[in-house]
Amino acid sequence: MSAKVGIDILRYTNFTILRGERVGLVVHPASVDSRLEHTVDIFLREKRVYLKALFGPQHGLHGDTQANMVEWEGYQDRHTKLPVYSLYGKTRKPTRQMLEDIDTLVFDLQDIGSRYYTFIWTMALCMQACAEHGKRMLVLDRPNPINGVSLEGPVLSPDFGSFVGLYPIPVRHGMTVGELALMFNKVFNIGCNLKVVKLGGWNRKDWFDETGLPWVMPSPNIPTLDTAIVYPGLCLLEGTNLSEGRGTARPFEVFGAPWIDPKELAKALQEEGLKGVVFRPLYFTPTFDKWVGELCGGFQIHVLNRDTFLPFITGIAIIKAIYKLYPNDFKWKAPPYEYEEQKLPFDILVGNDELRQAIERCEPLQVMREGWAKDLEGFKEMRKEYLLY
Repeated sequence: MSAKVGIDILRYTNFTILRGERVGLVVHPASVDSRLEHTVDIFLREKRVYLKALFGPQHGLHGDTQANMVEWEGYQDRHTKLPVYSLYGKTRKPTRQMLEDIDTLVFDLQDIGSRYYTFIWTMALCMQACAEHGKRMLVLDRPNPINGVSLEGPVLSPDFGSFVGLYPIPVRHGMTVGELALMFNKVFNIGCNLKVVKLGGWNRKDWFDETGLPWVMPSPNIPTLDTAIVYPGLCLLEGTNLSEGRGTARPFEVFGAPWIDPKELAKALQEEGLKGVVFRPLYFTPTFDKWVGELCGGFQIHVLNRDTFLPFITGIAIIKAIYKLYPNDFKWKAPPYEYEEQKLPFDILVGNDELRQAIERCEPLQVMREGWAKDLEGFKEMRKEYLLY
């Protein structure tokens, strides 16, 4: 039996919670029901709810903005004639003008379970705007595709807040967007008029391919569930001069650089004893982004056991090994990153500068893990109150 996402449940309950209201939708290509019908089309067919505006996150309403951190601006949708407001352009938070013709802002984005994936921060800013302008916020819940049990990585230090981490949560948080909304609203004092439409038939331990739901790319460089599984670790390469596989058919599963000898690096990675994963040596030439048009040596990550695989510590192990082997070639990417002009992008992603310093000291991975273990346990305890499943 397939799980049911929030839009399924809303339709089955005949939109009772929204009857007679003017609505704005925050959507993207993966905003579909269990039969692959898009949320916008479902709302347009419902005559007792008045759809007034569409809002799009990073990568655009249609997922057509390919590159990372490329902003886009609003327009009028040629099919529906509705205004489309960008939440990844000149503003990332809905303005009073954007919200003036609606009563409830409905959020229906598929997250992938990692702190630095920006959709949950679009949700937080939408909640703030609704609180400020007296609007209601309705979150249509969706599964955490990499399960709702596993947690990993450091909890963000408030000094390192950005659009890839507004609030102190770990890299892999193990929560759904609905659960995060409830927690953000209370713990971080947003105080908006919030309602969550729960999932049906989802178990916390479920991975996305166990839900019976169809996978739709939530953004251009997350083509598959396999990508989402490795993303909590391999996204860290965005903070370096290593290719994270953008411009290949396997973004985040492929990594490397022109000066890497795969055989040499393989030996260093084997010594780390990483579980559930095999690194297959390969060469690739990115068609865009870092090292475009240059032959890179590196690896494809093959996750053989996703239950024992630790993506974040794997990402750290990769960077540590390359930092040690190629000290004259490896570089930390320079600012700016997501409006942060001073701090290194790697530190912004991690949520502190301590981990980078530990890599530079070549500390053992276990010592690094111990450094965030206490905060991770504290988060695990705090989130209990907001778990819906």
